[in-house]
Amino acid sequence: MDEMDLTAAESKATYEEIKAYVMEHSGLNVSNLYIAQVKQKYGIIERECYNIPKREDSRQPKCPPEKEAAITDALKYFKMI
Repeated sequence: MDEMDLTAAESKATYEEIKAYVMEHSGLNVSNLYIAQVKQKYGIIERECYNIPKREDSRQPKCPPEKEAAITDALKYFKMI
């Protein structure tokens, strides 16, 4: 191993790292759901959702625009988008 190449898994930021970055730079507290929604918007799908709602009419809260912008900024910082 002459060169230390970064693997795909190592180049991704964890949800906790994204939360910390958003809190530090914008002061907003974001949830894992909001991060997942923004990642899905940009085509970053890590795995199939196994926690499917039992009812078809169940609703999830949507990510507010200011939090979406902060999460997008964090994803750009971590070079995920």
